[in-house]
Amino acid sequence: MAIAEPIALRHSPSGPRSLRLPDLLQTTDLAADAVLAGRYQHLLPTSGLPTDSRWFTRIHGDERLDIWLISWAPGHATELHDHGDSLGALTVLSGSLDEFHWDGEQLARRRLEAGDQAAFSRGWVHDVVWAPSPAPVGPTLSVHAYSPPLAEMSYYDVTSSNTLRRQRTELTEHPEAS
Repeated sequence: MAIAEPIALRHSPSGPRSLRLPDLLQTTDLAADAVLAGRYQHLLPTSGLPTDSRWFTRIHGDERLDIWLISWAPGHATELHDHGDSLGALTVLSGSLDEFHWDGEQLARRRLEAGDQAAFSRGWVHDVVWAPSPAPVGPTLSVHAYSPPLAEMSYYDVTSSNTLRRQRTELTEHPEAS
């Protein structure tokens, strides 16, 4: 792997362990730099990022860490979900995202613009959607890292009494919800 060698691949004598949130933020930042420098150009669709659906590809995966490149198109949100036992972080490379996360009482929104980062701990429930930005309209591109790699995700609804209700849990190897 050409990114984050000192942080992302450091092993303890007792074997692999999960990265910490600051490590994941640094990892997504380094991966974003690598993407912007063209080191992953060969993984991008030859016809350009789709404008009518989400697209993603894994740019790194091992027993401790998954790193994904994800594009977000207008009108294509994820479902309200968590990431099971995985910690996560993201860096926005271009465009904007709105993240709606459960703050214990309601869904709170934060806007993430190009260059912004976000981290999420175990139990973080959110939905991520493409958001309009001052730049020309098009897909948003972001890098996401999960440690340990995603194994399961649970999906939620907000009830009429303003609480979360888990709808289902699924095994997965893919980033975010589809």
